[in-house]
Amino acid sequence: MKISLVGLGKLGLPLISCFAKAGYETLGVDIDQNKVNSINSGISPIQEPNLQDLISEFGGYKLKATIDHAKAIQKTDVTFILTSTPSKPDGSFSNCYLELAIKSLAKTFASIDKDYHLFVISSTVIPGSICSFISLIEKYSAKKLNEDFGVAFVPDFVALGQVIKDFLNPDFVLIGESHKKAGDIVERIHKKMCENDPKIFRMSIINAELAKICLNAYITLKISFANSIANLCEKIPGADCDVITKSIGQDKRISPYYFSGGLAFGGPCFPRDTKAFINISDSYNEDARLIKAIQNLNEYQDLHLLDIVLSKLHQSENKTVGIMGLAFKKGTPTIVGSPAITLINYLLKNDVSVIGYDPLSIELTKEIFGNRINYVTSPELLLEKSGIIIITYRLKKFKEAIERFDSNHPIIIVDCWRIIDSSVFKKNMEYLPLGRWIEDKSA
Repeated sequence: MKISLVGLGKLGLPLISCFAKAGYETLGVDIDQNKVNSINSGISPIQEPNLQDLISEFGGYKLKATIDHAKAIQKTDVTFILTSTPSKPDGSFSNCYLELAIKSLAKTFASIDKDYHLFVISSTVIPGSICSFISLIEKYSAKKLNEDFGVAFVPDFVALGQVIKDFLNPDFVLIGESHKKAGDIVERIHKKMCENDPKIFRMSIINAELAKICLNAYITLKISFANSIANLCEKIPGADCDVITKSIGQDKRISPYYFSGGLAFGGPCFPRDTKAFINISDSYNEDARLIKAIQNLNEYQDLHLLDIVLSKLHQSENKTVGIMGLAFKKGTPTIVGSPAITLINYLLKNDVSVIGYDPLSIELTKEIFGNRINYVTSPELLLEKSGIIIITYRLKKFKEAIERFDSNHPIIIVDCWRIIDSSVFKKNMEYLPLGRWIEDKSA
């Protein structure tokens, strides 16, 4: 069985690389010729842990790339489609890139004499979208669903910074299938690719579409509840949100995952999937009250951090705020939905001087802010130049730099995830961990 994949982005390229690792002969398709050339030369055009290792081993060998959509139909048996589905202002997703890819593939399919081809959509879509894609394939190929071709929807449940790990070791695989044959093929592919033994759930396509949106919406609920605990703990003498969440998270009805109070949830998935849940609910005249409340709480969490920073700014001689971590999480350059970027925007509106540091995402941040903020090349320089430091995600490099810091100038550390050992702090340092009560010694 030969596999093609259209859309060699942050998720598509890792996925097809995992297929190649599993022994499949694969063909990647993308409109970016430079990206295609890079892959065929064994060089990953995307920063993602372990991806370069796979591209080095399989690029141009088990994994080849092209800009020609037609070859996906001509040379392979199964085509995965994992193109971008940008959010619209109303919270729904645009299917424009998916539709362009599907039309192109279907037109080639019309001219090819083959018994069967399987189309697998992996892009996140608004529930009900796959039905329209099936109509496009039938229209432009003049072939029949479940006779000449099959369709499956197999959403990803991976996180940037650990995409390869998540594809190879998923908690479960969810397959929406147009008929049994389609589901059988997809199940066989994933069983060969996965290094663990995940549970596989097969269902109708509409249920799979809904399940993808529902899962992320539920995770945002869990994050928001942990943030509510953290906010409460900041006001109660002796309270510590980590003590609470780590203990009650052991209850199997809760579990410890995504259950640690801190910043607002961000990234390219959670914020837009909550909006999508609201959009699909509205379209069926169902008021998504709970998800709307989560969205409001998440916006409040950004403002809560801003209030803390501005209040501490008045106490600091050095009025420069250093942002330690610009990406939305460690291990990725992605700044989409980053709480750090949101905070910088708010600080600039308040005429606050900002310096930023991140090991991966400084160049992307410059595309947004240019010279409106300053940048440094190490956490040590950030500490030297700032009066207040905001730690926005957990990274050993941040922790070590702060715990080694030895300077006479006063500094305030706002630790959003409580990664620092406060016992190492000197008299000129004020430590403020979010989610934990701190005695006001100035009172």
